[in-house]
Amino acid sequence: MNKTPSLNDISTQLTQIAKTARETQAPLTTLMHHVNIDWMREAYRRTRKDGALGVDGQSATAYAENLEENLQNLLGQAKSGRYRAPPVKRVYIPKANGEQRALGIPTFEDKVLQRAIAMVLEPVYEQQFLDCSYGFRPGRSARQALDRLYSATADMRGGWIIELDIRKYFDTIDHQQLQEVVRKRIGDGVILRLIGKWLNAGCMEAGRYARSDAGTPQGGVISPLLANIYLHEVLDAWFAQEVCPRTRGQAELIRYADDGAPRRRGKEALKKAA
Repeated sequence: MNKTPSLNDISTQLTQIAKTARETQAPLTTLMHHVNIDWMREAYRRTRKDGALGVDGQSATAYAENLEENLQNLLGQAKSGRYRAPPVKRVYIPKANGEQRALGIPTFEDKVLQRAIAMVLEPVYEQQFLDCSYGFRPGRSARQALDRLYSATADMRGGWIIELDIRKYFDTIDHQQLQEVVRKRIGDGVILRLIGKWLNAGCMEAGRYARSDAGTPQGGVISPLLANIYLHEVLDAWFAQEVCPRTRGQAELIRYADDGAPRRRGKEALKKAA
């Protein structure tokens, strides 16, 4: 049996998902059928092998010793609803301002499954994400966001620039609101249940389990995509649909994850608003 993922087949499926997402705004209900064993092998290939270990202590090397059986079992559990998302391991890293940033480290197997689902969701949401967002998207980078900020500021020849950073954003996303936003585009019950399990998996810290009532932990494979989905709805689309039409003069938002820089041309806009 050929155990190498058929990259051409997977690329074709990703293209088909994107095409379907462009053609309809209704929730997509048949996405999980794309996830087969080849898809899982590719998700495994895309998963970092040198990351920190999760609560089960299993390394990528140990997981690979029985890779085919592990992936088959994981796929079967995910599709049947038997998969139980393990809690993440809570660790802290220092921030530049002296505060501590909380990270949640999933198990390696959970990372593989999160990668598989992120691969399904990414082509759906790339059809609706706006050009203003640059964080955690394919082919986009922080450098591109800075270049756009520089060029837009030069085009405006002055104006107001507001730097924003949503405090503890990843830790405070409302689970119910996030799931409501996801259900606007995703109607596949298997994927929705998995997302719910990850959001409610909780964390282990110093040997103690804690429930997760809010947030999607930084460190999770699917967390950046879920964070972008929510911010697209409540910030990007809101700014484009509500703020820009009411602003006299040129206005633009540039966002990298939960950091942003809304800008408005100053002199002309302020004179018209006076």
